Amino acid sequence: MAEPAREYRYQVDRDGRIFHDGTEIVDPAVLRFFLRAMTRTDDGRCLVLCQGERNWFEAPDTPFVIQRLRLSVEGGLLLAAELCFPGDYREPLDPRTLETERDLLFCGVRGGAFRARFGRVAVQQLAPFLSDGGEGSTLLLGGVRHPVRGGAAVPRSADPR
Repeated sequence: MAEPAREYRYQVDRDGRIFHDGTEIVDPAVLRFFLRAMTRTDDGRCLVLCQGERNWFEAPDTPFVIQRLRLSVEGGLLLAAELCFPGDYREPLDPRTLETERDLLFCGVRGGAFRARFGRVAVQQLAPFLSDGGEGSTLLLGGVRHPVRGGAAVPRSADPR
């Protein structure tokens, strides 16, 4: 009779930090692996399979939290934005996936498989390139205006107070 697969549970906090049994996971290679290998089960839970072990992730809204951006700016115009996650996992921003919910900014990542939330610093970095044209917020990227879907306007600042 085969042994049941070992299972581990991880918690992701609002800042995107990952914890196991109260201890923060800080190894960049492990963090990158988790974010690259994560899948969503049929019931919506986040899972990473590793050598036959099941690693479950619980987060308030999403395990993908953008900590900062790498911006390419020329003459005051935003040409490109790269999303930076824990463990220095990175991928380019797809501006077509921008959306707001409860005054939080999100975008699609991993080819749309997951939603990522912009952390405070990332919102502050992107804020100068967002505008409100009366019909909602837009991001000017590469000379093209990209509407930000959703209800509330994007927060203009992320005051930590």
